[in-house]
This record gives sequence, C-alpha cells and structure tokens, in this order.
Amino acid sequence: MADRQSSKGTATADRKENNGAAQVTREELINLLNEDLAREYQAIIAYVNYSQVLKGAQYMAIAGELEKHAAEELKHALIIAKQIDYLGGMPTVTPLAVKTSEKAEDMLRFDLDNENETVRNYRQRVRQCEAMGEYAMAEHIREILVQEQEHQIDLATALGKDVNEVTSPEQRA
Repeated sequence: MADRQSSKGTATADRKENNGAAQVTREELINLLNEDLAREYQAIIAYVNYSQVLKGAQYMAIAGELEKHAAEELKHALIIAKQIDYLGGMPTVTPLAVKTSEKAEDMLRFDLDNENETVRNYRQRVRQCEAMGEYAMAEHIREILVQEQEHQIDLATALGKDVNEVTSPEQRA
C-alpha cells in the first residue's frame, strides 16, 4: 500500500518530459491557453492605445505598424479562443494589465517585453500540443508564432536593437 501511494505521488510530481516540454493535461492546456488569450487581449489594447498616443514624426510609421499589429493580435485571440473551445474550455474575457507611459520608447519596450514572453510561451505551447497529439492545434499556434516573432523584430528594430540583444537565451529557447 505504501508503494502504491509513493508511486502515485511520484507520477504526479514528476511530469513526463517530451521534447523539452512538460506533458500537460487537457485541463492544464486550457488554463495555459487562457493565459495566452489574456495576453493577446492585453496586446490588442496596448497596440490600439500606443498607436494613437505615440507622438513625434519619428514614430508615425511605427504607429501605423502598431495598428496592423492590433488587428493581427485580434486574429490570434480568435484562434486561441477557438482552440480553448475545441478542448472543452471556456475562453477567458479578462486581459492582462496594460502598462502605459508618456514616453514612446517605454511603450515600445513594454510591447517588446510582452512579445518576448508571448513568443516563449507559444514555443512551449507548440511542444505541449504535440506531446498531447494535438498536431493541428500546434500548427495553428505555429502560424501565430510566426507573426509574433515578426512583431518582436519590428519592435526591436524600432528601438534600434537586434532581437538577440533584447531577449535572453531562455526567452529564445
């Protein structure tokens, strides 16, 4: 009886690793995707706000690009919400908090920090979906990941940086 309890506890504590990603349950994946969805909502709000309040001639082209990013983030939110529904979950309706600033460079840095986190999370999500055998879902997330990395590059470039200068190796893993 003691062996059964200890092996059960070990199975729960030691998640099986698959391609560097801890295997998750369906419920855990729903929760993680809801966190991703909340971050997509945050990005929509931030991009809408920042695109309208950036001041100065040097930021006009960037403001237009941020408007495009807002539209792309809405598409991402719809895709993620659909995946949550497919898994039997209820998509969240609450965004993560949006940071604001009077300084354009701060706003761009906030966006870049959020994109770095989003890219890192979606890379993990792809591995988790594949570990569960949810290959179509992994492909949807890969398509989002391509655009998120483009946003990351756009923002780093606007800040005069290379992506590898603004992301740690862990964020690129």
